[in-house]
Amino acid sequence: MNAPTAGPLPDRVLVRAIWPILAAAALGLVPFTIMANFLVAIAADAHAGVDLIGGLRGLGGVAALVVGVAAAPLLDRLSRSAVAALAVLVLAVGCALSLQGSTTAWVAFCLLIGAGTAVLNPALSAMAADRFDSEAASARAATLVSSTMTLTAVLAAPVLALPAVLWGWRADMAATAAVLLAVAVLLARRRDPNGGNTRVSYLEAFRAVRSIPGAPQVLSISLLRTLAFMGSLAYIAAAFGERFGIGTGWFSLVWATSGLAFFLGNFFGGRVMQDRSARTLLRFAAAAVIVASAAMTLLYTAPIVPVAWAMVAVVSASHAVIAAAVTTTLVRTAGPVRGTVLSLNGAAQSIGVFAGASLAGAALAAGGWTGVGLALGAATLLALLFAWRAVRRMPLSETI
Repeated sequence: MNAPTAGPLPDRVLVRAIWPILAAAALGLVPFTIMANFLVAIAADAHAGVDLIGGLRGLGGVAALVVGVAAAPLLDRLSRSAVAALAVLVLAVGCALSLQGSTTAWVAFCLLIGAGTAVLNPALSAMAADRFDSEAASARAATLVSSTMTLTAVLAAPVLALPAVLWGWRADMAATAAVLLAVAVLLARRRDPNGGNTRVSYLEAFRAVRSIPGAPQVLSISLLRTLAFMGSLAYIAAAFGERFGIGTGWFSLVWATSGLAFFLGNFFGGRVMQDRSARTLLRFAAAAVIVASAAMTLLYTAPIVPVAWAMVAVVSASHAVIAAAVTTTLVRTAGPVRGTVLSLNGAAQSIGVFAGASLAGAALAAGGWTGVGLALGAATLLALLFAWRAVRRMPLSETI
C-alpha cells in the first residue's frame, strides 16, 4: 500500500496502481452489453422470441441479489484477488457457454453473469480501495472503478459493433471470454494487502455493518436511487417514442447523453468528494437528491424534446453524484467489513433494479407518463429522509 499523503493523490497515480482492477471492471459489463445489443440475432439463433431471451436477464438479477447477499461476508474473509479472479472466470465460462446459442445456454449465461458480477464489482471496489492507506485515496480508487464501469457502458456498443458485423455476435462473445481469462490470471497474481485478514465471523459481519454509523441509511439511499434511475431507464425509450415520436436512431443519442452524463457526474463527483467529511458527503447527496427528483418529474412531463433531453442529462449526472457519495461514504466508514458492505450495496442496487421497473410500470398504467415522473421523482425524494437520518448518525469530526 502507499504511504499516507498530505493531500489527495492525482488520478494518474491511482490508475497506475490499480489498472488491472480497472480493466476487470470494464470487462464486467461487456457480456450483458453484447446480449443487449445483439438480442434480435441471438434470439433468432436460439429459435426463440426476443421477449423470451430478453426476459432471461431477470434471472441474472435474481442470481445477483441472492449471491450478493450470501457472499457478502466472504469478501472480507477470503483473499479479494482470488475472489475477483474466480468471479472473472465465472464470467468467462458464461460467455463460452453462450456460444452454443440455445435457450438453455442463455439461461446458464444469465445466471452465471449475474452471479459473477454480484461478486466481482464489490470485490474490485474493495481491492482498489485497499491499495491505499489514506481514506481519501481509498474512496477515490473505488469511485474510479464505478466510473470505469459506466464508461464501458457508453463506449462498448460502438467498439463491439465492427467485429459483430464481420463475424457475428459470437465473435464478440468469444473474444470477451478470452480476454476475461487473461484478466483472471492477472488478478490472481496480484498481491492482496487486506483481503482475508478479518477475523469477523460470517454472521458478525452483517451485525458489524448494522453498527456502522449511517450505513443502513446510506444503503437505503443507494436502493432508492437505483430504483428511480433504473425504473426510468426501463421506460425512457418508450416515453420518448410515444410522447415525441423519437425513433431508435435518434434515441441512441439520448441514451448516449445519459451514459456520458452519468460518467462525468460519477468521475468528477468522486474527485471532488474524496477528501470531504462524511457529513459533507451526505449533504452533497441530499442536494443531488433534490435536483434529481425535480429533474425526473420534469423529464416525463416536459412538453418539448429539448427540455426532456436536457433533463435526461441532469437526472443522470445527479444520480451519479449520489452514487459517488454513497460509495465514498461506505468505503471510508466500513473498516474491516468493507467487502461486506460493498457487496450489500450491490444487493441493494439489484433490488432497486427490479423494484424500479415494477414501480414505473404500475405508475404508467395508473397515471400515464406524468404518473411515471411523479412516482420516480417521489421515490428519489424519499432518499432525502435517509440522508438526513444518516447525517445525524455521523460523528461531528473525523480524520481523512
